[in-house]
Amino acid sequence: MRILDAAIASVREKGYAATRVDEVAAAAGVTKGGFFHHFASKEEMAVAAAERWSETTGKLFRSAPYHLPDDPLERVLAYIDFRREIMTGKTNEFTCYAGTLAQEAHLTASNLRDAARASIFEHAETLIDDIAAAKAKHCPNANWTAESLALHTQAVLQGAFIVAKADGGPERARESVDHLKRYIELLFNQTN
Repeated sequence: MRILDAAIASVREKGYAATRVDEVAAAAGVTKGGFFHHFASKEEMAVAAAERWSETTGKLFRSAPYHLPDDPLERVLAYIDFRREIMTGKTNEFTCYAGTLAQEAHLTASNLRDAARASIFEHAETLIDDIAAAKAKHCPNANWTAESLALHTQAVLQGAFIVAKADGGPERARESVDHLKRYIELLFNQTN
């Protein structure tokens, strides 16, 4: 839906607080009245946009090449490489809608926080099977869980997005992702 895509683009570029309904409507090619025909409020739109974000990014990640390696650890590392590769261009082109929403609204709007949480945690869940298989194959006695590593991965990526926003570009964020990859490689090597 054009309204949701416009909302996602605006929040990624300016943040939730600076996103205005009239600008979203104009970018989507609808009137402000048309906007309110679909959504009762800016918050309702933001929640629906989080769902749209999850669907859109879900398709991207399901078809990404990191699923190709046979070894599950190689798939996990290829996921990290893929995340690094897509950190290009302006920050609003690669940062996370859900992460931005959570950063701004976690204390003021529980429905927005919950929508952001669902998006981030659902994406983390897509990594759990590969991490669990890699753990079983490479370090079955390690005292951490696949879920905790999947969530840690997302925490590092969201932090990298903040660094990118603060720095005005992707270079230092990509360095953070490089550290994440080294950490995962060491985690599997040191817990054998």
